[in-house]
Amino acid sequence: MKSKIAVWALACCLLAWLIGPAMAADTIKIGFHAPLTGFAASDGKSATEGAKLAVSQINAAGGVLGKKLELVVYDDEAKPAQAIPIANKLIGQDKVAVGISGSYSGATRSAAGIFQESKIPYISAYGIHPDITRAGEYVFRTSFLGHVQGKAGAKLIGEMMGKKKVVMITLQNDFGQSLAAGFEEMAPTYGIDIVGSYQYSIKDRQFGAIVAKVKADNPEAIYASGYYFTAGPLVNQLRAAGVTCPIIGQEGYDSQKFIEIAGPAAEGVIITTSLDRDSQVPETADFIRAFEAQAGFKADMVAASGHTAVMVAADAIRRAGSTDPGKVLAAMKTTDLKVSTGTIRFNALGEVMKAVQVQVVKDGNWHHYAVIDDPELLAPPEK
Repeated sequence: MKSKIAVWALACCLLAWLIGPAMAADTIKIGFHAPLTGFAASDGKSATEGAKLAVSQINAAGGVLGKKLELVVYDDEAKPAQAIPIANKLIGQDKVAVGISGSYSGATRSAAGIFQESKIPYISAYGIHPDITRAGEYVFRTSFLGHVQGKAGAKLIGEMMGKKKVVMITLQNDFGQSLAAGFEEMAPTYGIDIVGSYQYSIKDRQFGAIVAKVKADNPEAIYASGYYFTAGPLVNQLRAAGVTCPIIGQEGYDSQKFIEIAGPAAEGVIITTSLDRDSQVPETADFIRAFEAQAGFKADMVAASGHTAVMVAADAIRRAGSTDPGKVLAAMKTTDLKVSTGTIRFNALGEVMKAVQVQVVKDGNWHHYAVIDDPELLAPPEK
């Protein structure tokens, strides 16, 4: 009896070994890492839901090259040290055709080098640090550089809003410093006088000292970088202290969570970002409707960015006619695709250039405020 069981078990193992590769070949794997736990979990969830929506839409339309897409997701906790083994696992174990970061700059920079070394195409959905694409030709970015978005912020405040006396409040990380550099570079061009400049840590939630200094500066506008979980308390405390001037943020604010945290103080806050909630462009309007129906919460920039990155990856594989990394790379370099965050075309460095959407909080929701579409101002670096 025992010998029959052993023979049966051996036969099952052999069958699994024989059909395993065939079953795996029935899907095309797209790797995805995002912070699903930890301080950035809300952004990670949005980015992942956006990516899942793209996969379900592509599969419902027949898949790619006659196969279904499979999204392989790992939690990087927004930590660079976590992203490295995840990248190795996606490449070595999961055999992904393309890797995508739905995470912050630190984790993305760490993973980018692994994908470049392995010569597997990799897309940063919304990480903003300039060194991400400088990892090499296999690395692309479908969102703005922080430096570029900072320059757009200077144009918005100095030229479009006519505010000249400005205080900067900067988050001390890659995101905040990159935005600040772009803003400071263009401030003189738009007649902006930076009358105060203050920094804070990503762990900070109490801003009393900064608020007191801002009140004393009496600016016409505030340019403040941060994520929803830092910007919410900051804005709330500024307004509670009687600071009434316009507050201008960036895509880190771009979440309904910011509005929930800041409460009524969120009204009138303006940000630069890549998703226009009031857009009538079919790719954007359809994404917003489909995302909110699937996820059960409002679409935001990171959701649209995750969706965009998967659409770009699938388009490149389709046009390559293969999952061969070299062929996918060649196709990705010639991308020209309309998606929810705009039209994606890459320059020689793998950077995208597209219009900056400006949103304002009105009646507890994000709405259209303006568009910045200045090719010279928004041009990303070529090397």
